[in-house]
Amino acid sequence: MRSFLFIPADSERKLARGPQSGADALILDLEDSVVPANRPTARILARRFLDATGSSNFQRWVRINPLASDAALEDLAAVVPGRPDGVLLPKCVPEDLRTLDHYLSAFEAAAALAIGDIKIIAIATETPAAMFAIGNYAGISPRLAGITWGAEDLAACIGGSNRRADGTYDDVYRMARSLCLLAAAAAGVAPIDTIYTDFHDEAGLQEECAAAKRSGFTGKMAIHPAQIAIINRAFAATEEELAWARKVVALFAENPEAGTIALDGKMLDRPHLTLARRLLGVGPA
Repeated sequence: MRSFLFIPADSERKLARGPQSGADALILDLEDSVVPANRPTARILARRFLDATGSSNFQRWVRINPLASDAALEDLAAVVPGRPDGVLLPKCVPEDLRTLDHYLSAFEAAAALAIGDIKIIAIATETPAAMFAIGNYAGISPRLAGITWGAEDLAACIGGSNRRADGTYDDVYRMARSLCLLAAAAAGVAPIDTIYTDFHDEAGLQEECAAAKRSGFTGKMAIHPAQIAIINRAFAATEEELAWARKVVALFAENPEAGTIALDGKMLDRPHLTLARRLLGVGPA
């Protein structure tokens, strides 16, 4: 999953255009991009969209409101019967993941759906408390499919700007990004980079995508359809990367007892095999 496009669920026009965006996943947003007065309409439109797109070639996710709000259960009651692929959980700490798992199981059972099919991506850096707990997602729920981060809500909580004068993230937010990457690796799930807010700045987006991929992120959130093609290209494995990965997997398969192997003048060990398998889209050996 390379690209995740946020769509305000109260906008029929944007929902209609979403499937043509080329995004790997659409996130029907019931939270920040929808004012409270529009939430009932957003839930109806989100459910209608889910019902109409069950056999699509993109995934359908829903960002619900925080579990601490009165709106979260209403969000789940509206959308779970539409069989979304997953739920994006905002402003959370690890224990919220366990709570959401229980809620989803109850709503799945009520809708006669298979228990556990709906996955979760945690937005794990949006409050100061979340930052101190981010390393504790491993093993809480098999529904967890990814961890992402955000700078805007965290800045609002702190009361400062998340950017320096030169436009780069300040230290706290760079730390949030790094902790997201480590937390996802510790939990064995996908690390997903946050949005790039200036959708007119293609060069800046390309640079940020390249940096995220180098760091180990597997995909990126988007706020505008114009960003999708750039994100998809940036996070797609190149032919050279795939050729290297096939060689590594084949060499270790031929030498199952080997801890290290030589390839093209370089010594590779088991972490390289893990990376190769990830590039090929297969699980651990």
